[in-house]
Amino acid sequence: MMRLIVTALFTALLVLGVWTFFDSTTFLLGPERAGYRWWWPTDVSTYGGGIDLLFVVIGVMILVFFVLTYVVLIGAVFGASRKSEEKAAFTHGNHKLELLWTAVPAVLLLIIAFSQMQTWAAIKFRGAIAGEEIRAEAIAEQFDWRFRYPGTDGVFGTVDDIHSATDFVVPVDDKFVFHLRSNDVLHSFFVPKLRLKQDAVPGMTIPMWLEVDPDRFAREAQAIELADGSEGRELVVDLICAELCGWGHYKMAGRVRMLSKNAFEAWMAEQEALRFDNGEPE
Repeated sequence: MMRLIVTALFTALLVLGVWTFFDSTTFLLGPERAGYRWWWPTDVSTYGGGIDLLFVVIGVMILVFFVLTYVVLIGAVFGASRKSEEKAAFTHGNHKLELLWTAVPAVLLLIIAFSQMQTWAAIKFRGAIAGEEIRAEAIAEQFDWRFRYPGTDGVFGTVDDIHSATDFVVPVDDKFVFHLRSNDVLHSFFVPKLRLKQDAVPGMTIPMWLEVDPDRFAREAQAIELADGSEGRELVVDLICAELCGWGHYKMAGRVRMLSKNAFEAWMAEQEALRFDNGEPE
């Protein structure tokens, strides 16, 4: 009786585990919920597809070996737990089996490594932003995000710089290159909807870039009215710190505001006007 109960329990765990891969309410392979694909928010970047593909490959590997492991485990529990009058046979091991379970993970790791090389190079290597203009700085500090844009002179650190607290405003017309820095401890710049994640390391200036897919942006962006009466488009997504950085880590959140080209130009002009209204010299 106990043999059947234990076998049933392991079988139930197998079914539950597979169900969590396929049921939409418990994430992963289920039907796409509004605004989500798997457990990710829908991607609006030009390079997110490569990241999602790697995620799918790893997820399928986990599913296959989870099922295989539980099938073997259930077979062992059910088959080896029945009563037998035979004397147990002792063994020191099986070299072929040990080679197999060493070789298979090694091959899988190589598949993962080669699958991600092209995407990693496109996102992280300096060649991806060679010759591109640095258009902003993102500065992390306990427990806020601060952003700086060069003013009309195109130079950082001058009196016409434009500053933004919490909101990282970017245009969607082309590749947007920026520098990431930390003023104190290790932070992590994470925008799930852009598949963008990078640690901010004290003492380092890290070049980064993002590029919003115009078609995906158009599907999700909201229409906004500009100060001159014209219409622009805006999509606001979450920016979080994904590195435990102190007692206030939980509240270190910001926003990435993706604006159509005319809306971004209007925002820059508005920030220039506000700077002068605050008494800063022209």
